[in-house]
Amino acid sequence: MNSNSLIFIALISLLACCIIMFLVWLWAKKIKNAGIVDVFWALNFPVITLITYFLSDGFGERKILICGMFLIAELRLGLHLWQRVIGHIHEEEGRYVQLRKEWGENANRNFFFFFQFQAISNVLLAIPFFIITANATEKLSILEYMAVGVWVISFFGEAIADKQLAIFKKNSQNKGKVCDTGLWSYSRHPNYFFEWLAWMSYFIFALASPWGVLAIISPAIILYLLLKVTGVPNNEEQNLRSKPVAYKKYQETISAFFPLGKKNGRGSI
Repeated sequence: MNSNSLIFIALISLLACCIIMFLVWLWAKKIKNAGIVDVFWALNFPVITLITYFLSDGFGERKILICGMFLIAELRLGLHLWQRVIGHIHEEEGRYVQLRKEWGENANRNFFFFFQFQAISNVLLAIPFFIITANATEKLSILEYMAVGVWVISFFGEAIADKQLAIFKKNSQNKGKVCDTGLWSYSRHPNYFFEWLAWMSYFIFALASPWGVLAIISPAIILYLLLKVTGVPNNEEQNLRSKPVAYKKYQETISAFFPLGKKNGRGSI
């Protein structure tokens, strides 16, 4: 593994993501909808994937496998978010409305730095791919095959959770209600759980490569962001603002993150 090559690929990826997020910020400023950052955060990963695939010098079959997994997952997520956000382009998502209120006249400036932070997080989270695609070993290991199995579960789990929620929201009779069916009866955030599980699969995959243990940074960052920063906290605050009684009851019944089902006194994470 050539450390200089990895640093070069990471820097090229960072430059590309920062430029993309700058352009997205200009668009968000014009239409007054910062929610589009979510779409392009997901779509930045396919950009990193292509850069890594063509510039890395690892084993070809391994590169095709890991880049294919990543590309499929992030394109699905990006397209899902595109439909959700761009479909309501003139209606900013509640959590960003709240941030705009809190930041006041500094909102545009703060959103600029927020968008750039998203670009930096893209590259930090891509560390497993930089490591894996640099591995020149011409044989896939059992760990890598196990990682593919975990990834398949995470991919279909997240896709099913997103689809179930989308169908629920499309039904006008569910306005003001909380989706508590399907996977949403096991976890308040099954989509987040399976998203984190996908990053765990990339970490497991990376363990078969030199310095692969460093890839733990990705699922660790994702877990922290989901549980403490932009995921669960913001989502729950918005739900409590929009449907306080129904969501409070849902919180008291269903686990927060890990799909443990109804609490029955067991508590939740």
